[in-house]
Amino acid sequence: MLTAISPIDGRYRGKVASLATYFSEEAIIRYRVLVEVEYFIALCELPLPQLADFDKSKYETLRDLYRNFTTEDAQKVKDIEKITNHDVKSVEYFIKEAFDREGLQQFKEFVHFGLTSQDINNTAFPLATRDAVQEVYYPLIDKLLERLDTLVEDWKEIAMLARTHGQPASPTRLGKEIQVFAYRVRTQLNLLKSVPCSAKFGGATGNFNAHHVAYPDFDWKAFGNHFVGEILRLEREEYTTQISNYDNQAAIYDNLKRINTILIDLNRDMWTYISMNYFKQRLKEGEVGSSAMPHKVNPIDFENSEGNLGIANAVFNFLSEKLPISRLQRDLTDSTVIRNIGVPLAHTVIGLKSLLNGLGKLQISPEAFAKDLEDNWAVVAEAIQTILRRENYPKPYEALKKLTRVNTKITEDVIKEFIDTLDVSDTIKEELKQITPSNYTGV
Repeated sequence: MLTAISPIDGRYRGKVASLATYFSEEAIIRYRVLVEVEYFIALCELPLPQLADFDKSKYETLRDLYRNFTTEDAQKVKDIEKITNHDVKSVEYFIKEAFDREGLQQFKEFVHFGLTSQDINNTAFPLATRDAVQEVYYPLIDKLLERLDTLVEDWKEIAMLARTHGQPASPTRLGKEIQVFAYRVRTQLNLLKSVPCSAKFGGATGNFNAHHVAYPDFDWKAFGNHFVGEILRLEREEYTTQISNYDNQAAIYDNLKRINTILIDLNRDMWTYISMNYFKQRLKEGEVGSSAMPHKVNPIDFENSEGNLGIANAVFNFLSEKLPISRLQRDLTDSTVIRNIGVPLAHTVIGLKSLLNGLGKLQISPEAFAKDLEDNWAVVAEAIQTILRRENYPKPYEALKKLTRVNTKITEDVIKEFIDTLDVSDTIKEELKQITPSNYTGV
């Protein structure tokens, strides 16, 4: 793919090839064929009087149009589109040609009966999104969470100096800090799974006008709810214009964006820990870290992940802000925009895979954690002043502030000498002396 314009179809194609099943031009055409075929079968099952004689044994033959859809089939649709200049109408003609081959000419005008193109697009794209999220995204995010859970367990006893505002703060444990990210991702993942994947299906302006005028005695709302909900397994938006409201799609994009934001935060923290020498990275024979500096082993996986997740979020943000807005009963801007949904998902997949690679290369440096704690005895000041508060010692905060808010180094000896000057019992002094940066890590 050396001539590809986009890196997701060039440099990174191998990492995102699975998404072509859902978002390539061929894939979207296949989803359109699926909707058209299942809609025709649903009309037969209604049943419409003119379709009462349709041979039901032909259902599976029709379903094979999308089940066995090939690149050659997609090209046939594109060839028809060169004449029609309309993507969905081309799918309709493609299916009607199949009716001709099967001797079903008398029924073919019920292909796309009463529909507008957005009844097809606004079901095809949600189907593609749902399938891609369930079959590609969820397994990948689950793999990442499994990896984080392993690190939480492996590192649960590693005491670590915390930093707030970039300054030494009350110690924590490395496993717990990783747990924060796993917890955040799971919270947002549960929200994502609760958002309905919804679709528009209701004719030219959402009112089933054509259906009702042709067959006024049928309950077309009930039919639409059944077709979208039971057959396509989406949730039908009951009140729409010609196009989807896109509100639930926007919620999905926003939720994916929030998960990406959490992972950008994780990438930056891991990058920083590497720069602090808390971690080394496993070396790979033949790899080069810098074209000029032979010694370097750069945290490129975390940087690559951060960059791709950032691009994904920019596009997700645009999609969620733009798609729910359309002039009056519709304009065409959503049509060109929705075609790009595979782009942020592709960058998200690249980002997740890079993050997994980066986490897999980490080698912990226990000595760096220990040294950082030993060099920052001032952080036990909070513990000492809190116990002194418990004992009703006068102005404990101010006493510890005077001791530690200086430009000289605070060591274990300095802390213990200070404790010896306190007007408290020997038992309390011994309790205070037991506190160290390595054991003052909370629960």
